Amino acid sequence: MRHSISKTTLALVASVAMLAGVAGCGRTNSGSSASADEMITMDSGKATGDLTVWAMGNEGDQLGGFVKGFEQENPDVKLKVTAIPWASAHDKIQTAIAAGTVPDVIQMGTTWMADFSNSFSRVPENFDLTDFSEGPLAAGKVDGVQFGVPWYVDSHVLYYRTDIAAKAGWTKAPRTLDELKQMATDTKKVDGVKNGLFIASSGADTWQGTLWAYYSQGVKLMDAADDNWTLDTPEMKKATAYIDAFFKDGITSTTLDATPGLPIAQFVSGETPIMTGGPTAISQIAEQGADVPYATAMIPKGTSSTSFVGGADFVVPTESKNKQAAWKFIRWMTEPNTQIDWFEQASVLPSSQQAWSSKTLSGDEKLKAYGEQLKSTMSPPSVSTWAQVSAAGDQIMEQIHKGQLSVNDGLKKLQTEADSIGTGK
Repeated sequence: MRHSISKTTLALVASVAMLAGVAGCGRTNSGSSASADEMITMDSGKATGDLTVWAMGNEGDQLGGFVKGFEQENPDVKLKVTAIPWASAHDKIQTAIAAGTVPDVIQMGTTWMADFSNSFSRVPENFDLTDFSEGPLAAGKVDGVQFGVPWYVDSHVLYYRTDIAAKAGWTKAPRTLDELKQMATDTKKVDGVKNGLFIASSGADTWQGTLWAYYSQGVKLMDAADDNWTLDTPEMKKATAYIDAFFKDGITSTTLDATPGLPIAQFVSGETPIMTGGPTAISQIAEQGADVPYATAMIPKGTSSTSFVGGADFVVPTESKNKQAAWKFIRWMTEPNTQIDWFEQASVLPSSQQAWSSKTLSGDEKLKAYGEQLKSTMSPPSVSTWAQVSAAGDQIMEQIHKGQLSVNDGLKKLQTEADSIGTGK
């Protein structure tokens, strides 16, 4: 995969950190936002009129030329794409909403959905969403209302060095979380290996980086209505203890350096032969290590195999001047054939499940795991305070992993802090 996908996902990761300072920027409850914009029904005609689209980062740079195909199919539409850097996107969207100068379509990072949901139109009732899996769809919902349509997705799977695993007696991927821990224990004994599994004990978004272990053991971070945090539960304790055991048992060091870029370098060198990672890792490994032997696999199973999912949605602001054309454009961008073409150009993973059956994706051994994993994913809570709670989780998990707090005391503290932060509703 080309380097462009790396820039995309790094920008999304940066956007998560940005939210800590801007969470809850004017959001109202979804009841008022939904009622402010009556559900429209898409008509059967072609798109017409002026249509403005904002897209971020690498996608914004490439989308302007790509949408010529939509214009050819809809000759009476005049489409303008504006590329916006991720670093300034949040403020620009916020300012446009306040001033009533929004475009017709906005690319929206999934972690921003709750921040702006009071200004989004609901997805039309006759917009077919059956081609999207549950995880990406959930990332586009706020309080049970579908505001976003998944454009591309980002999830994590397991990466492991097949040569080092073989030296440790493993010729296939671990199937369960217990097998993963045993594999990491065994590879730690191989010469040159310093850490059995890459897990950072401290730093921004380190807890979020381990959510695959929590989701796969049945953890729900909030109740079904997203009204209350549920961070001191038996499932949370079991998952936290599982991650903590890697540090307490000496499989992974609490001083493991998580500086961006180093995890890939450590994987390529063999110092840390097992990690979880997004699709950017494929291009990064190719850039740093060329022919190092490795494989990808679904997240090993606890009660399930469930990974974190992020990415970007398309949304239509309530004040869009051309909603019919906006939703038709989004439908075109998320059709399987368009998604395959976009993957070939921008190297971002399709949200369309049908697109994954194409030879372009199914024929790539490294990508197969993502196609399967995307059938079982969960997004972070769709509330505007998630970034603040996640940051609190980073600090408390570090205290647990470094022996300053017990698992029980740490989760009680996290629950108390999350309750104090609230949900932004």
